[in-house]
Amino acid sequence: MTRSTDDDETIKKHSGWLIPLAVFVVTFALSAMFLLLYLAPSAPSLFEEQVVPTSRSDIISLSVHGRTFHIPANYLQYASARQGGERREIALFALVPGMSGWSNWNAQTFTGNAPDSPVIFLFIRNEKIGLTETDRFNRVYMGYFSTPHGEPGPYGLTQYRFRVDSGYKNEDLYVGETASGPMVLRCVRLGPQVPSPSCLRDMLIAPGVSLSYRFKRSHLPQWQEIGDGVDKLIASFRKPGSK
Repeated sequence: MTRSTDDDETIKKHSGWLIPLAVFVVTFALSAMFLLLYLAPSAPSLFEEQVVPTSRSDIISLSVHGRTFHIPANYLQYASARQGGERREIALFALVPGMSGWSNWNAQTFTGNAPDSPVIFLFIRNEKIGLTETDRFNRVYMGYFSTPHGEPGPYGLTQYRFRVDSGYKNEDLYVGETASGPMVLRCVRLGPQVPSPSCLRDMLIAPGVSLSYRFKRSHLPQWQEIGDGVDKLIASFRKPGSK
């Protein structure tokens, strides 16, 4: 009887600390899993599509807001776009001034980011607001100017300076007059944090469809030539079977 009683006491003592230990181990494991899944830094590069250029020149039919564009594959930045179909945005690139697409022999030029890089990036996208360049100038930029009437700028452009308390304080805005209307360009200033600044233009090309393009500020003297080249390039994309 004594031996049996001792064994029962031993089992009770062991079970008294085994259960809390098991609860602690399970809780620790669940906490570790939570930290791993929710608090550990993620690697967005594994989930975001990377630029994959091609030298193919076959025509891909893509649509934005019901507008169809017939674009050679070597102008498209992403492989998914080469599947064709409806898109919210189409990302393209080319070289100025000739607006040529990617090819194997100029691959290094496309990957460079020098201040004088000839690469121009274009984005055709679904635009709900649908602002023309004049609308954008009057409704978005005008209230931030320190020089609301503008002043003579370089290369035949009119220059507008932004207030230092605005979100555009490190940029200049230029307006060029063309046969089809004003061309509005926002250009980032050269600085220690921006050694390779660019200029950006936003324009409406169809109801619900806008085009923006970005080129290096060093090419600002060719603003009109670049604008004409972009117009011709987009017009060629609207023609089936064109290259």
